[in-house]
Amino acid sequence: MNPLRPIGRAMARYLSKPRPGTGYAPTSTPEALLATLQRGDVLLVDGTSRFSGTIKYLTQSTWSHASLYIGQQQGVPSLVEADINDGVRVIPVSNYFDYHTRICRPTGLAAQDIDEVIRLALARLGHQYDVRNIVDLLRFLLIKPPLPAKWRRRWLALGSGDPTRAICSSMIAEAFQSVRYPILPATVANEACTPETRQCQRELLHIRHHSLFAPRDFDISPYFDVIKPTLAQDFDYTSLAWANGETTETG
Repeated sequence: MNPLRPIGRAMARYLSKPRPGTGYAPTSTPEALLATLQRGDVLLVDGTSRFSGTIKYLTQSTWSHASLYIGQQQGVPSLVEADINDGVRVIPVSNYFDYHTRICRPTGLAAQDIDEVIRLALARLGHQYDVRNIVDLLRFLLIKPPLPAKWRRRWLALGSGDPTRAICSSMIAEAFQSVRYPILPATVANEACTPETRQCQRELLHIRHHSLFAPRDFDISPYFDVIKPTLAQDFDYTSLAWANGETTETG
């Protein structure tokens, strides 16, 4: 038995405890969210746990968790995700009705490739969360070294590298990369080009290692559409009911 496993489980329970008042309220109704989601969508979550707070700080983002919408499972709209306590699992979308969420949709991804992305994610069911990653993030949470922004992402990529272990955004990124769908590929100049040729303008897309991806990357990716359920459901501002003579300020 891995001696880190009991320690990792204890730390996971500590890190996953919610901290009230640390997240935004949902910005769409459950009905609008369910009506908008499509198979292959990535659902980002603004979590409220200690673990979520660390992810947000390291990535300078609202989003701390990513899950993949896989459609109906036994009649229930469902997601597959890597959970810090339970590992890779299937859960109902309703688990996140009370959270601030964002839908990110891969643009133009063929139906057969969506099926393959989902198949690969489901093949990871039962895999546990990477304990080494939990240890590294807890160490950061307790010590909080003054890391430059360019180094923070590397902390998210730390871990054992064991293929039977998973991290939420890494698992989803790996599934998309398997069908050659980009998220945030690095672009580099083709070194074989010469200044005299038109090929000098050509750039090569290099797929980054899946462990380097964070939930925010699906949000800022040029290859994923941000879908807002309220707008997707025939929003009409003239139908809103306003209190006469009153204004409401929101934070």
